[in-house]
Amino acid sequence: MPLRGSRTAGPWGRRPPPPLLLLLVALAACAARASEITFELPDNAKQCFYEEIAQGTKCTLEFQVITGGHYDVDCRLEDPDGTVLYKEMKKQYDSFTFTASRNGTYKFCFSNEFSTFTHKTVYFDFQVGEDPPLFPSENRVTALTQMESACVSIHEALKSVIDYQTHFRLREAQGRSRAEDLNTRVAYWSIGEAIILLVVSVGQVFLLKSFFSDKRTTTTRVGS
Repeated sequence: MPLRGSRTAGPWGRRPPPPLLLLLVALAACAARASEITFELPDNAKQCFYEEIAQGTKCTLEFQVITGGHYDVDCRLEDPDGTVLYKEMKKQYDSFTFTASRNGTYKFCFSNEFSTFTHKTVYFDFQVGEDPPLFPSENRVTALTQMESACVSIHEALKSVIDYQTHFRLREAQGRSRAEDLNTRVAYWSIGEAIILLVVSVGQVFLLKSFFSDKRTTTTRVGS
Protein backbone atom coordinates (compact mmCIF):
# COMPACT_ATOMS: atom_id res chain seq x y z
CA MET A 1 0.00 0.00 0.00
CA PRO A 2 2.37 2.71 -1.19
CA LEU A 3 1.68 6.30 -0.33
CA ARG A 4 1.65 8.97 -2.99
CA GLY A 5 2.64 12.56 -2.40
CA SER A 6 2.47 15.77 -4.38
CA ARG A 7 5.50 17.10 -6.17
CA THR A 8 6.68 20.58 -5.21
CA ALA A 9 9.37 22.82 -6.61
CA GLY A 10 12.68 22.83 -4.79
CA PRO A 11 14.83 25.80 -3.79
CA TRP A 12 17.25 25.12 -6.65
CA GLY A 13 14.79 26.20 -9.38
CA ARG A 14 15.71 24.52 -12.66
CA ARG A 15 19.19 23.63 -11.51
CA PRO A 16 19.71 19.97 -10.56
CA PRO A 17 20.02 19.36 -6.82
CA PRO A 18 23.36 18.30 -5.34
CA PRO A 19 24.35 14.65 -5.91
CA LEU A 20 24.49 13.98 -2.16
CA LEU A 21 20.87 15.07 -1.79
CA LEU A 22 19.83 12.81 -4.67
CA LEU A 23 21.60 9.93 -2.96
CA LEU A 24 19.88 10.54 0.37
CA VAL A 25 16.46 10.84 -1.29
CA ALA A 26 17.00 7.61 -3.20
CA LEU A 27 18.09 5.79 -0.04
CA ALA A 28 15.10 7.11 1.88
CA ALA A 29 12.75 5.98 -0.91
CA CYS A 30 14.24 2.49 -0.82
CA ALA A 31 13.92 2.27 2.94
CA ALA A 32 10.27 3.43 3.05
CA ARG A 33 8.63 0.40 1.41
CA ALA A 34 6.63 -0.84 4.40
CA SER A 35 2.96 -0.10 4.98
CA GLU A 36 2.57 1.79 8.25
CA ILE A 37 -0.91 2.76 9.44
CA THR A 38 -2.25 4.23 12.68
CA PHE A 39 -6.02 3.93 13.09
CA GLU A 40 -8.79 4.22 15.67
CA LEU A 41 -10.41 0.98 16.84
CA PRO A 42 -13.74 1.67 18.60
CA ASP A 43 -15.10 -0.44 21.43
CA ASN A 44 -16.84 -3.68 20.39
CA ALA A 45 -15.31 -3.26 16.92
CA LYS A 46 -13.10 -5.26 14.58
CA GLN A 47 -10.91 -3.95 11.75
CA CYS A 48 -9.41 -6.15 9.03
CA PHE A 49 -6.79 -5.47 6.34
CA TYR A 50 -5.98 -7.43 3.19
CA GLU A 51 -2.77 -7.83 1.22
CA GLU A 52 -1.96 -9.67 -2.00
CA ILE A 53 1.20 -11.70 -1.43
CA ALA A 54 3.11 -13.95 -3.80
CA GLN A 55 4.29 -17.39 -2.77
CA GLY A 56 7.67 -17.51 -1.08
CA THR A 57 7.59 -13.85 -0.03
CA LYS A 58 8.86 -13.12 3.46
CA CYS A 59 6.55 -10.84 5.47
CA THR A 60 6.64 -9.23 8.89
CA LEU A 61 3.71 -7.89 10.90
CA GLU A 62 4.48 -5.62 13.84
CA PHE A 63 1.83 -3.79 15.88
CA GLN A 64 1.48 -1.75 19.05
CA VAL A 65 -1.47 -0.25 20.91
CA ILE A 66 -0.78 3.44 21.50
CA THR A 67 -3.78 4.62 23.54
CA GLY A 68 -6.89 3.25 25.20
CA GLY A 69 -7.79 1.10 28.19
CA HIS A 70 -5.08 -1.38 29.17
CA TYR A 71 -3.30 -0.86 25.82
CA ASP A 72 -4.23 -4.33 24.56
CA VAL A 73 -5.90 -5.73 21.45
CA ASP A 74 -6.60 -9.08 19.77
CA CYS A 75 -4.71 -9.85 16.56
CA ARG A 76 -5.32 -12.62 14.01
CA LEU A 77 -3.56 -13.44 10.72
CA GLU A 78 -4.98 -15.85 8.12
CA ASP A 79 -3.76 -17.17 4.77
CA PRO A 80 -5.95 -17.35 1.61
CA ASP A 81 -7.34 -20.74 2.73
CA GLY A 82 -8.46 -19.34 6.09
CA THR A 83 -5.72 -21.14 8.05
CA VAL A 84 -4.71 -19.18 11.12
CA LEU A 85 -1.01 -18.32 10.96
CA TYR A 86 -0.92 -16.07 14.01
CA LYS A 87 -3.36 -15.40 16.84
CA GLU A 88 -2.82 -13.49 20.07
CA MET A 89 -5.32 -12.23 22.64
CA LYS A 90 -5.04 -8.95 24.53
CA LYS A 91 -1.52 -8.08 23.43
CA GLN A 92 0.01 -4.65 23.85
CA TYR A 93 2.62 -5.13 21.14
CA ASP A 94 4.13 -7.98 19.16
CA SER A 95 5.96 -8.91 15.97
CA PHE A 96 5.44 -11.93 13.70
CA THR A 97 7.43 -13.02 10.63
CA PHE A 98 6.27 -15.62 8.12
CA THR A 99 6.83 -16.80 4.56
CA ALA A 100 3.82 -16.99 2.25
CA SER A 101 3.05 -20.61 1.41
CA ARG A 102 0.91 -19.77 -1.62
CA ASN A 103 -0.31 -16.91 -3.78
CA GLY A 104 -3.43 -15.08 -2.66
CA THR A 105 -4.96 -12.54 -0.33
CA TYR A 106 -3.79 -12.66 3.27
CA LYS A 107 -5.98 -11.14 5.96
CA PHE A 108 -4.99 -9.77 9.36
CA CYS A 109 -7.52 -8.35 11.82
CA PHE A 110 -7.42 -6.34 15.03
CA SER A 111 -10.31 -6.83 17.43
CA ASN A 112 -11.48 -4.72 20.36
CA GLU A 113 -14.69 -6.69 20.87
CA PHE A 114 -13.79 -7.56 24.47
CA SER A 115 -13.91 -3.87 25.45
CA THR A 116 -17.33 -2.42 26.20
CA PHE A 117 -16.61 1.31 26.34
CA THR A 118 -12.91 1.97 25.62
CA HIS A 119 -11.66 2.66 22.10
CA LYS A 120 -8.04 2.08 21.13
CA THR A 121 -5.47 3.62 18.82
CA VAL A 122 -3.45 0.93 17.04
CA TYR A 123 -0.28 1.22 14.96
CA PHE A 124 0.94 -1.55 12.67
CA ASP A 125 3.79 -1.99 10.22
CA PHE A 126 3.33 -4.66 7.56
CA GLN A 127 6.42 -5.39 5.45
CA VAL A 128 6.07 -7.51 2.33
CA GLY A 129 9.29 -8.82 0.89
CA GLU A 130 12.77 -7.50 1.46
CA ASP A 131 14.42 -4.34 0.23
CA PRO A 132 16.07 -4.79 -3.18
CA PRO A 133 19.85 -4.60 -3.20
CA LEU A 134 21.25 -1.15 -3.65
CA PHE A 135 23.38 -2.31 -6.60
CA PRO A 136 21.45 -5.16 -8.28
CA SER A 137 24.02 -6.89 -10.45
CA GLU A 138 23.64 -10.66 -10.65
CA ASN A 139 26.65 -11.30 -12.88
CA ARG A 140 28.93 -8.80 -11.21
CA VAL A 141 32.60 -9.74 -11.52
CA THR A 142 34.33 -6.86 -9.79
CA ALA A 143 33.97 -6.05 -6.10
CA LEU A 144 32.15 -3.01 -4.78
CA THR A 145 34.04 0.23 -5.01
CA GLN A 146 34.71 2.36 -1.97
CA MET A 147 31.87 4.73 -2.92
CA GLU A 148 29.43 1.83 -3.39
CA SER A 149 30.41 0.32 -0.06
CA ALA A 150 29.85 3.68 1.62
CA CYS A 151 26.41 3.94 -0.01
CA VAL A 152 25.45 0.49 1.28
CA SER A 153 26.58 1.43 4.80
CA ILE A 154 24.61 4.69 4.68
CA HIS A 155 21.57 2.81 3.39
CA GLU A 156 21.64 0.35 6.30
CA ALA A 157 22.24 3.16 8.80
CA LEU A 158 19.27 5.12 7.45
CA LYS A 159 17.00 2.08 7.80
CA SER A 160 18.07 1.71 11.43
CA VAL A 161 17.46 5.41 12.05
CA ILE A 162 13.95 5.16 10.59
CA ASP A 163 13.14 2.15 12.79
CA TYR A 164 14.42 3.91 15.91
CA GLN A 165 12.48 7.07 15.09
CA THR A 166 9.27 5.08 14.63
CA HIS A 167 9.64 3.29 17.96
CA PHE A 168 10.51 6.50 19.78
CA ARG A 169 7.48 8.27 18.29
CA LEU A 170 5.24 5.41 19.43
CA ARG A 171 6.70 5.45 22.93
CA GLU A 172 6.33 9.23 23.08
CA ALA A 173 2.68 9.03 21.98
CA GLN A 174 1.96 6.28 24.49
CA GLY A 175 3.67 8.20 27.29
CA ARG A 176 1.76 11.37 26.41
CA SER A 177 -1.52 9.44 26.48
CA ARG A 178 -0.71 7.98 29.90
CA ALA A 179 0.28 11.41 31.22
CA GLU A 180 -2.91 13.04 29.96
CA ASP A 181 -5.02 10.26 31.46
CA LEU A 182 -3.22 10.61 34.79
CA ASN A 183 -3.61 14.39 34.68
CA THR A 184 -7.38 14.02 34.12
CA ARG A 185 -7.72 11.62 37.03
CA VAL A 186 -5.71 13.89 39.33
CA ALA A 187 -7.87 16.88 38.31
CA TYR A 188 -11.11 15.02 39.05
CA TRP A 189 -9.73 13.75 42.36
CA SER A 190 -8.66 17.27 43.35
CA ILE A 191 -12.10 18.67 42.52
CA GLY A 192 -13.76 15.91 44.56
CA GLU A 193 -11.48 16.56 47.53
CA ALA A 194 -12.20 20.30 47.33
CA ILE A 195 -15.96 19.66 47.36
CA ILE A 196 -15.69 17.25 50.29
CA LEU A 197 -13.51 19.72 52.22
CA LEU A 198 -16.01 22.51 51.60
CA VAL A 199 -18.94 20.38 52.79
CA VAL A 200 -17.07 19.26 55.92
CA SER A 201 -16.03 22.85 56.72
CA VAL A 202 -19.59 24.18 56.41
CA GLY A 203 -20.86 21.29 58.52
CA GLN A 204 -18.31 21.99 61.27
CA VAL A 205 -19.26 25.68 61.32
CA PHE A 206 -22.93 24.91 61.82
CA LEU A 207 -22.10 22.25 64.42
CA LEU A 208 -19.93 24.62 66.49
CA LYS A 209 -22.53 27.35 66.15
CA SER A 210 -25.17 25.04 67.59
CA PHE A 211 -22.99 24.43 70.70
CA PHE A 212 -22.77 28.14 71.60
CA SER A 213 -26.28 29.24 70.71
CA ASP A 214 -28.65 30.26 73.60
CA LYS A 215 -31.54 27.97 74.13
CA ARG A 216 -34.46 29.78 75.75
CA THR A 217 -36.89 27.72 77.79
CA THR A 218 -40.41 28.88 78.50
CA THR A 219 -42.23 28.08 81.76
CA THR A 220 -45.93 27.68 81.76
CA ARG A 221 -47.85 27.88 85.00
CA VAL A 222 -50.96 25.83 85.34
CA GLY A 223 -53.53 27.60 87.44
CA SER A 224 -55.55 25.76 90.03
